[in-house]
Amino acid sequence: MSHAIQEPVVPKGGIIAAAALVLFSLATVTTARLTGTGGVHMTLPAAVESRDFQFEDGQNGAVLVYDAGSRQLVDTLAPGSNGFIRVVLRGLARERKLGDIGKQPPFRVTRFVNGQITLTDTSTGKQIDLDAFGSANTAAFARLMTLKGSSS
Repeated sequence: MSHAIQEPVVPKGGIIAAAALVLFSLATVTTARLTGTGGVHMTLPAAVESRDFQFEDGQNGAVLVYDAGSRQLVDTLAPGSNGFIRVVLRGLARERKLGDIGKQPPFRVTRFVNGQITLTDTSTGKQIDLDAFGSANTAAFARLMTLKGSSS
């Protein structure tokens, strides 16, 4: 008993249709990327307040917060506290390390007319809308803007 093995036959029309779909998808994506059509852009309202900070590691896991302009210590984040600030800064610090950027360029916290607050890495231009993480996490950064003097 001999059985002939037959290769499955793919209809020529199916191959042409698949190729046309791939080409159409590539053309659509290329057009969207080149023209910006369909892109979502965050347009921020006017800024009301902005402040630049530098963050440094302190002893025993503390994070020292300095006003970038005056280099005055404005806060010390105790070990085990302010987890959201630590996580956000760790992520941004990782990007800086990958880009071979030092610790000197400040981070900018900005409050806008509508109450929205953003954190911007001035060295990379990366901007994080803190409101997306909830009011308690936004308040952690908003509190930094109110601090004036030396704090421990």
